[in-house]
Amino acid sequence: MRTAPIRLLRPALLAAALAAGAAAAQQPYPSRPVTVIVPFAAGGSVDSTARFVLTKLADRLKQPVIVENVAGAAGTIGTQRAVSATPDGYTLLFAVASPITIARLVSPNTVRYDALKDLRPIAVVGTSPFVLVGKPDLKPATTAELVREIRARPGKLSYATDGVGTSLHLAGELIKQRGSLDIVHVPYKLGPQILTDVSGNQIDLAVLPLVLVQSAIKAGKLKGYGVTSKSRWPTAPDIPSLAESGEFKDLDVVSWYGLLAPARVDSAIADRLATEMAAVLADPEIVKRMGDLALVPVTMTPAQFAAYLAKERDDLAAVVKAGNIKAE
Repeated sequence: MRTAPIRLLRPALLAAALAAGAAAAQQPYPSRPVTVIVPFAAGGSVDSTARFVLTKLADRLKQPVIVENVAGAAGTIGTQRAVSATPDGYTLLFAVASPITIARLVSPNTVRYDALKDLRPIAVVGTSPFVLVGKPDLKPATTAELVREIRARPGKLSYATDGVGTSLHLAGELIKQRGSLDIVHVPYKLGPQILTDVSGNQIDLAVLPLVLVQSAIKAGKLKGYGVTSKSRWPTAPDIPSLAESGEFKDLDVVSWYGLLAPARVDSAIADRLATEMAAVLADPEIVKRMGDLALVPVTMTPAQFAAYLAKERDDLAAVVKAGNIKAE
């Protein structure tokens, strides 16, 4: 039986092939388009923020940055895809707290990744508070008056959020726990529907993102009892902080938007991305556009971002345990 001859590369050709491979491996990052997974549907606040921020990042990287929406299961499907991606810096994740620090706490049997181990924090993009709002017909005008009303009628008032185990729900639960308040949680599927029902006097209270309610509060369509940040928020200084009330003096809860990568990404790539994101967030155009969304740019090193996430998860774990919150 005859077999095909084995052809060996001549030494010169072999050396040339090896050199070409080494050169390709040493190409500066990035040498091709970068994909950023947004684990929520197109058109939402996370997606829209990601797109205008990442457009500026693409300019600095001098490569296209492609947004890929992978929605589902409160952001965990897209996050799992990012966790499983090749850690070469060409697949990143633009996320918020829900799939990163909350999901595994409220759904431990279904969320298989550990975001703090399986992802590498790159940069916080911006932060924004939530707001405790009330229907127009609710009598209390201030947070102190509202607390007295709730305590006088335990279990009679209800508050809405966008679901069980979400960032809004945990913020509402923390308000309940800090104030020792007995109010009933009503989970919705969509924030805009909550806004409609609260402004239409169909439900007493709600915890919603500032960007969603600030215009309605200003127009008198909602009562804005307070933002959940420690101080009044720069983009909405007329809305009090709940922390101004003695009942919630230590309350400080904000949502964040951030960029992360698979855990084993090279440190040089992570540092390059962090440096470029810091430059993006210093751009006056980005600062203005973020302000329109009630976001304040935040610059942290990757190590500071990692420490921030670890503390946030510890704090939220205590809230979940005390409230016996389960999303499964």
